[in-house]
Amino acid sequence: MFIVLTTALPLLKINHWVIRGLDFPRFQIAVLACAVALFHLIFTDLDQWLGQLNLLATLISLSVQLWWIIPYTPIWPAEVKSTNESNIQNQLSIMTANVLQTNHNTEALIQLVRTRKPDILVTLETNRWWQDQLAPIAIEMPHTIKCPLENLYGMHVYSRLPLAQEQISFLVEKDVPSMHCIVELRNGANVNMHFVHPAPPSPTENEESTERDAELITIAKSVATTKEPVIVTGDLNDVAWSFTTRLFRKISGLLDPRVGRGMYNTFHADYSFLRWPLDHLFHSEHFCLKHIERLPHIGSDHFSLFTVLSFEPNKGKEQEGLQPDKNDKKEAEIISEQVGVGQTGVPTLNE
Repeated sequence: MFIVLTTALPLLKINHWVIRGLDFPRFQIAVLACAVALFHLIFTDLDQWLGQLNLLATLISLSVQLWWIIPYTPIWPAEVKSTNESNIQNQLSIMTANVLQTNHNTEALIQLVRTRKPDILVTLETNRWWQDQLAPIAIEMPHTIKCPLENLYGMHVYSRLPLAQEQISFLVEKDVPSMHCIVELRNGANVNMHFVHPAPPSPTENEESTERDAELITIAKSVATTKEPVIVTGDLNDVAWSFTTRLFRKISGLLDPRVGRGMYNTFHADYSFLRWPLDHLFHSEHFCLKHIERLPHIGSDHFSLFTVLSFEPNKGKEQEGLQPDKNDKKEAEIISEQVGVGQTGVPTLNE
């Protein structure tokens, strides 16, 4: 009964955190369903209708869970093409790091940055103390956007590459920022960058997922209108396979480099069986994937995500992500209207 309920409830369009939270442990529920199905096959009398019903319900639940998560395994076709491009002029490396505001192991992050040498580092949950501690990074990566906050939603961007039109926005909630800018690649191409960290549905924050969903869909609708290269990255407080994240991909037209490669679970860093992908990077078809990696523990409850993209718009034209239908577009409008926000809330980035 537990497996059936935890599988069926997320199919309902209910935004309460208890229901939306069941999107997260789909892999864990699938493992449990496998174990229960095996138990029924070995120990249940399948000549009885009740035993047959229990086994059938378990197998259906398992199938539903696998439908959501299998695209994030190597047995699925890759959505983003791999590349062997070695020209550094065309490459862009990005490290996304939710540091955990109360974590004071700054040296671990600094060492990771110096080892991986990302072009762009975005830090989440960084307050004034973290900003001061990361001063050595600011010397090495002098182009910055800073928004230190004490509410777990502080955000900083550090870049080796030039930034333009830097803006900090509060799209849905007055104390939850997002950052927007243009980064100039070494080859001269300009890329629209959006860094996000919406608040999750939880008993201690928002009881419903409305605010998180609205921020994601607002950004999706905005980037869908541009033909310029686009990257959206950050801690979405949502899993890669959820209805909302899939809707974000459909509306935005952006690609997910994890599809066909792996889940790259970044949370929770301290519990190996209770992990799911909360930190994301999506990009337009202008890019192919050079490398993606979950980085070592830095004392946070999140692992950092390191992604290297290659700007290859001609090759990228062959890539295609999820396609929206009329129902998807209608659903996106409903989500935006729930909090009275539209795509105009996202800063317009012009070359």
